[in-house]
Amino acid sequence: MTDILANSLRWHVQRLPAALPDPDREHRDDPAGPPGPAVVFLHGLVVDNLSSFYCPLAVPVARAGHEVVLYDLRGHGLSERPPTGYDTRTAVADLAALLAALGLAGRPVHLVGNSYGGTLALHTALARPELVAGLTLLEPPLSGAWVENMVDTLSVAALSLEDSPVSAELAGLRLRKAARLTAVADALLNHTSLIDDIAAARTFGPAEYARLHCPVLTVCGEHSELLPGARELVRHAPDARLRVLPGLGHDVLKETSGVLRAAVLGHLDTVRQAARTAERGVLVP
Repeated sequence: MTDILANSLRWHVQRLPAALPDPDREHRDDPAGPPGPAVVFLHGLVVDNLSSFYCPLAVPVARAGHEVVLYDLRGHGLSERPPTGYDTRTAVADLAALLAALGLAGRPVHLVGNSYGGTLALHTALARPELVAGLTLLEPPLSGAWVENMVDTLSVAALSLEDSPVSAELAGLRLRKAARLTAVADALLNHTSLIDDIAAARTFGPAEYARLHCPVLTVCGEHSELLPGARELVRHAPDARLRVLPGLGHDVLKETSGVLRAAVLGHLDTVRQAARTAERGVLVP
């Protein structure tokens, strides 16, 4: 793990190198060929951070031969927490600056976003398409109704945390992780513009989806309230697929049977092969 300075902030970043390809995998045909896109993970809001991806997806993706970048979003985890700048436009600028600082600016990346991270990934693909080779969106909140519900939920949470002794009590019980997450939530909700910035967020519709020209995989639980929005995205985006995971709601990262991992790795291989073909100057069908 390391700290990176980008867009005038300090970011907590972890990079996992691409492992040698498994000899049983289909992409063994050209191990010396140009590398595929680096895979950048974007986590969800408030109590989430880069660690939520580590075991379910980040390590398996690196072992499958993809370079991996994980980072704590602005104000989250161990990244710097300024009082403002939690709007989607700034998040896109943050990501672009971070990619440049990591030496990845000239090489389109594959974005994997969970929950609100999926929204940020989609904003990036629309605002800076030259940065994005592909998208994997896990339970992405895409509608105005989600924004309203989230603002209400976060506002209630902010009131409950304001001047609350909970974090200190948890620390006193040596529940350090819970104490730290509670303190981060309080700092974000009561001492930054996060809630106001989310309330002002722009939502998506068919016109935006039609402008997506990279491959998109969207994954939702069958009981998720976000599934209708995912289906609308797939209807209108030129190259998008939807995978519905049975028995799950807004918790697809908790899927342990390997279905999610296989779906994500399969999509990444498709994007990698397309990128390699494009680099060789061959038209991609």
